[in-house]
Amino acid sequence: MRVDLAIIGAGPAGIAAATEARAHGLSVLVLDENPAPGGRIWQAIEARAAKDDEDRAAQEAVRAFRASGAEARFGATVWCVEPEGRVYWSEQGRARDAEATQVLIATGTTERPLPIPGWTLPGVMTVGAAQIALKTGGLVPDRDVWIAGQGPLLLLYATQALAAGGRIAGVLDLAEPSGRRRALAHLPAALRAPSYLARGVAWRLALRRAGVPWIRAAEIRAEGAARLERIRFVADGAVHTRPASLLLLHDGVIPSVQITRALGCAHVWDEAQRCWKPTTDMWGRSSHARIAIAGDGAGVGGAAVAALSGRIAALGIAAALGRLGEAARDSAAAPLLAARAKHLAVRPFLDALFAPLPIRPEDDTILCRCEEVTAGRVREAVALGCLGANQLKSFTRAGMGPCQGRMCGPSVAAVIAAERGVPVQEVEPYRLRFPTKPLTLGELAALHEQEEALEPHTS
Repeated sequence: MRVDLAIIGAGPAGIAAATEARAHGLSVLVLDENPAPGGRIWQAIEARAAKDDEDRAAQEAVRAFRASGAEARFGATVWCVEPEGRVYWSEQGRARDAEATQVLIATGTTERPLPIPGWTLPGVMTVGAAQIALKTGGLVPDRDVWIAGQGPLLLLYATQALAAGGRIAGVLDLAEPSGRRRALAHLPAALRAPSYLARGVAWRLALRRAGVPWIRAAEIRAEGAARLERIRFVADGAVHTRPASLLLLHDGVIPSVQITRALGCAHVWDEAQRCWKPTTDMWGRSSHARIAIAGDGAGVGGAAVAALSGRIAALGIAAALGRLGEAARDSAAAPLLAARAKHLAVRPFLDALFAPLPIRPEDDTILCRCEEVTAGRVREAVALGCLGANQLKSFTRAGMGPCQGRMCGPSVAAVIAAERGVPVQEVEPYRLRFPTKPLTLGELAALHEQEEALEPHTS
């Protein structure tokens, strides 16, 4: 298969880019491991009744994408991308590949880990995972369900769960009080995008009307024998214990950089969001000529910013392929760039208000879930001379499981940095390699058979 543009991810950025690219005559292949378009933020949007203007806009975007003529492959797990544009994925138990002149990576975000004591117990999960279960499976929280952490997604999920008839025992706000003081300096700029602020206030009011306790807390622990039974936390200077059947954790999201890291794209440290993100220009172009990145995977901005970034990237790609003149590209992009800047005006306020929580895990807290490596073992490795995450693999195997450090990377780097007494960005992050997702021998054999059929050869 040969296409002008291969897009990895069918969230707001991916489907907007596909629709825009098709409007300029590009052949487009979209790959996504979900069963339908929408990504995490618009998951199952086609199957749900629209509840507000945002839902209606999302449904219209998906309809435009469906009608665009882009070839979409769902249930497709991308596990390798080459800088020259060749893309490999698995679909229905077979490995497949395609050649693209340009590749746009729109893989969105990953939830930032919040490693507390007991977070690996059955009954503890992330807010993002609970939201997916609510949207796709109708799993409504009930009976001793607690939410702990900070950030807009925490508030959004809580209101969605209540609207679906769920019950929440309480919300433990772990945000540092200093965040509100820091955020005030950015409030005037944030008022350029007042809808975000109004939405946050509305979510808090909805929780208050439902009688959900909002508790400013610290030092939270999940406890139980074989599964979660209770939570323990400090509030108002006292230790509290509450029964819990489900604990949902959240500390914001960070760009998903598995593919861009494995590709060797240049990355830069984002001090506000305290994470690594790919280096891109205004059109989403990365340090590799044929690779562009759009949406939250290039820096967290939200669904509206992601969709605008997808369209802007598609315009840049159409011009690079000679389907659009530079003057026409710039004219079409001008209102999109202005709208994106307006939406992004709220980000410094949110980044200050919900600054990532400090990671200071106890020694027996597991950091790497795949290999069950604790914070204590990481500290021991640093004491023995380990300087970075990649070197840590030979000391502890942390980051060598199926997720290749996706879940433990930020926590491991934070612990190493604290032990060494250096900023986190001075700790080299995990060096990722393809395949970025587990691959079976059967899938590889199927790919080899396809290649032999297309290019017979003798050894």
